[in-house]
Amino acid sequence: MVALLSIHHIQLAMPAGGEDQARAFYAGMLGIPEREKPANLARRGGCWFEAGALKVHLGVEADFRPALKAHPAFWVDDVAALTKNLRAAGCQVVEDEPLEGYERVYIHDPFGNRIELIQPLVP
Repeated sequence: MVALLSIHHIQLAMPAGGEDQARAFYAGMLGIPEREKPANLARRGGCWFEAGALKVHLGVEADFRPALKAHPAFWVDDVAALTKNLRAAGCQVVEDEPLEGYERVYIHDPFGNRIELIQPLVP
């Protein structure tokens, strides 16, 4: 049997023309550097953000609707500090029910896609 090893990247949708907003949020606010898309894919629009194994690709969807329930969850080394910075930048941070062993919050990207920020609690 073939084994799945890990997730290579996640792709979120965005509306056409949203690249600058994506850059401001993913690179500017979350600190994930932009990676140039391969030339054969760049003509489609969208943008890629990558830092080591963390790969977030945003693709243009003609009939765009944000992912309101489905979401990626990003490991964060300091949820409280990132939350403080995001709030200061005007980003809405949503507290949710506790998850034992973790600190976590939800945010939305400029397009309304839901994102979870999660940090394991050290006993």
